[in-house]
Amino acid sequence: MSTRELERVEVIGRVGTGQLKLVDAAAMLRVSYRQAKRLWRRYRQLGRNGLKHGNAGRPSNRGKPMKLRRRVLNLVHKKYSGSEAERFGPTLAAEHLAEEDGIVVDHETLRRWMLAEHLWSRQRKRKKHGKRRGRKEHFGELVQLDGSFHDWLEERGPRGCLMNMVDDATSHTEARMGKEETIWAAVGVLRSWIEKYGVPRALYTDWKNVYIRPATPAEQLRGEVPVTQFGRMCQKLGIRIIAASSPQAKGRVERNHGTHQDRLIKKMRRKGIATYEGANEYLKNEYLPAHNRRFSRPPAKPEDYHGRKLTARELRQILCLETERAISNDWVIRHKNRYLQLQPRHRRYGPTKSKALVCEWEDARMETYYRGERIEFMEIPEPVRKPAPPLAPTARVVVVRKVRKDHPWRRSYKKMKSWLPYRGIATPLVEIRTSASP
Repeated sequence: MSTRELERVEVIGRVGTGQLKLVDAAAMLRVSYRQAKRLWRRYRQLGRNGLKHGNAGRPSNRGKPMKLRRRVLNLVHKKYSGSEAERFGPTLAAEHLAEEDGIVVDHETLRRWMLAEHLWSRQRKRKKHGKRRGRKEHFGELVQLDGSFHDWLEERGPRGCLMNMVDDATSHTEARMGKEETIWAAVGVLRSWIEKYGVPRALYTDWKNVYIRPATPAEQLRGEVPVTQFGRMCQKLGIRIIAASSPQAKGRVERNHGTHQDRLIKKMRRKGIATYEGANEYLKNEYLPAHNRRFSRPPAKPEDYHGRKLTARELRQILCLETERAISNDWVIRHKNRYLQLQPRHRRYGPTKSKALVCEWEDARMETYYRGERIEFMEIPEPVRKPAPPLAPTARVVVVRKVRKDHPWRRSYKKMKSWLPYRGIATPLVEIRTSASP
């Protein structure tokens, strides 16, 4: 019997012994007087068992058939079980049961069944965070960007990094997979976001050198703010970069990593994906649309804060690496140990100690600009420098010290006492010699 039923047995029993009136029992049990009369009647007819619920010990009328339960658990054990890192959670397993097997089971029902069969275990609760920052109110107002290194392809392919962008207001996600968290990896996922939604107002990143770098001593003396190549691209796009001081500060994208590490790995395992190209194709066509439909939410305010969508030509001019190189008098610049011969249209005058701007793209294409105009170039071999003649040996001074035989350094301790009054007279002789260095 439940605690409530045991309380009713005690109070109604006191009514039977005459200790309480029925109206007082109704007040103590917090029921109406008519309900108290019904309880008292059942107690007189059946005793304490009359106050027990009639469905106690019986299966629920709304429960699933035992045959369906065994079938579902067999499918979970066969297809969605495994080690702690491989097994599907109740929510993900319920989705795949509905998609692949045509069995619709609520995830909480499946959770109870899996717990009873030891196919799932409750996760340890984490400590509650001290203070949570509220979401932004507009779509595109702030987008969190971060890379997640993980064994995404398991043993079928190499380890990789998933570049992940999550909108702070809606949890809308865009992702691309690559080898490392490089400038081009960040540029690739940013380009995909801009092509779909437009230019966001701000990016929330960490303190990696891809996004933020410390100032050099020369920049500190000049009072300049250091800017990375990715930061320069964002400045041209009008995007502000905000560096988070801790992983908890950008917790939305960090929690999104955990969702991908659970769901994306298992889904790619089912598809047999083993390359970065296949993973990006699956992300673009299947995974991300379904993920955004399920996990994204409407913003607090309907206004979209994204800028306009740039054309492919505009993005190409902005999303490139720019480096300044000094021009020699013969119009040659050196870039990455390569010698580039510039070919200006008018070579009447020299470059007057100017600099050329070298632009590079991800596909290894390169262009050079001089005073804002594009200038052609051709690569030339490294010039052969004549070796410098060896230096002649130089004379050096060698100091040789000779000590006289009667000097105190050569006397014993007993004979030194007689010499003490005259210690200022004896001095060592110094001879200067010159010798040629080898």
